[in-house]
Amino acid sequence: MTAPILVTGAAGFIGAYTCRALQARGERVVGLDNYNDYYAPQLKRDRVAALCPDVEIVGMDLTDRNGLEALFDKHAPKRVIHLAAQAGVRYSLENPHAYVDSNLIGFVNMLELCRHRGVEHLVYASSSSVYGDSATPPFSEAQRIDRPRSLYAATKAANELMAHTYAHLYGLRATGLRFFTVYGPWGRPDMAPLLFSRAVLAGRPIRVFNHGRMRRDFTHVEDIVAGVLGAMDAPPRPAGEDAAEGGPHRVYNLGNHTPVELEHFISVIEGAAGRAAEKVYEPMQPGDMVETMADTARAREDFGFEPSTPIESGMPPVVRWCREYFGDKV
Repeated sequence: MTAPILVTGAAGFIGAYTCRALQARGERVVGLDNYNDYYAPQLKRDRVAALCPDVEIVGMDLTDRNGLEALFDKHAPKRVIHLAAQAGVRYSLENPHAYVDSNLIGFVNMLELCRHRGVEHLVYASSSSVYGDSATPPFSEAQRIDRPRSLYAATKAANELMAHTYAHLYGLRATGLRFFTVYGPWGRPDMAPLLFSRAVLAGRPIRVFNHGRMRRDFTHVEDIVAGVLGAMDAPPRPAGEDAAEGGPHRVYNLGNHTPVELEHFISVIEGAAGRAAEKVYEPMQPGDMVETMADTARAREDFGFEPSTPIESGMPPVVRWCREYFGDKV
């Protein structure tokens, strides 16, 4: 029997869509998620029920080394898509220990298991936030990432360094993916697409930071998942065959390559909701970035990554989903 693909963070936004896409092409999938309460666990369970109800998802935390070892013993995955992490830029200012536990200790645990259990390819989530103050748009993988604006960003940059080290020392083939502002139905309720959509539908004011002078490379979740699977199918060459970057480790941007003005983004939501937004303009928040824009040339060249969803067609279904899922609780 073919070894399953292990997807961590399987009840998360990108994770559940990834499980669905893997199943759709006939892969065996085993998921892992701790269903933490960073946002409502019920939303995660409903998301799984809607998108990937047949996937076995083991409830476990990344810091549970014995549990992780037992999971690898039972399923012996040869490919791992590691999407589990403590997410959120602003929350990292309030609860730094959650980021150390999940994004650093948890990532080391995953690296060690992949190293010792013969995993052939580890694909893991990084973030566009790693670019911080060092890069200028469009962000390319060759730019520096040594000036993060938040602890979350710092942990993601650390993950890339850790994976590079394991590739260099142990030949672990690993691919890091820097996601750019992912949105879609069943998305994270702490991010602007859902925050703004729910507020506009309910007639509540929305907080518009940096007085609206921001641009984001909003990327539809299905475009992101196509990139995740494309990267998984194109692992770095084994150690010894390509020493260009010190080992079989690569990093890619996955973004739409089309930054959107925040005011235009809000106007698309207004059109889909059928009502105007009440905007409260505020200064820049600590940890935020003024603009993100992905240079996706490397991903396009290596595995044909071509995002195709503009915000004008991608956001109205998000607004509709918010209206249907949250009902009068928007």
